[in-house]
Amino acid sequence: MSTKPPSELEAGETAQQRAQAEQFSFDVDAPGLIEVTNESHENLADHQYTVSIDDVTNELMACTCPHHVHRNAFCKHMAAVENATDDGTLNAFPSEDEAELEDCDCEGLGDFPCWPCVRTGRKELPN
Repeated sequence: MSTKPPSELEAGETAQQRAQAEQFSFDVDAPGLIEVTNESHENLADHQYTVSIDDVTNELMACTCPHHVHRNAFCKHMAAVENATDDGTLNAFPSEDEAELEDCDCEGLGDFPCWPCVRTGRKELPN
């Protein structure tokens, strides 16, 4: 990780270089929608963006950051997701079973099943 603050990085750096110079965390919001947080900043909430990936081609499509929105440019958030998905550390399209298990809240409901379990047929509502 770079010792320079993000604001002091060179203007000519590529998105790939900027992505490598900063620290990111990822969360799959929904299949193909990756929430990217730039942890190189003090206020993380101001540096969270969503990168979308095409489910057919697996190509990066867009990012909600100002750099991509206003310039339609390949940004550092997209580069970070590309690196994470290419090396297998991020599953952008979890299977339905994986997604449903993550959403399961049955433990806190006693004998009552959560909605994802009922909807998928894994559990039935009690009579």
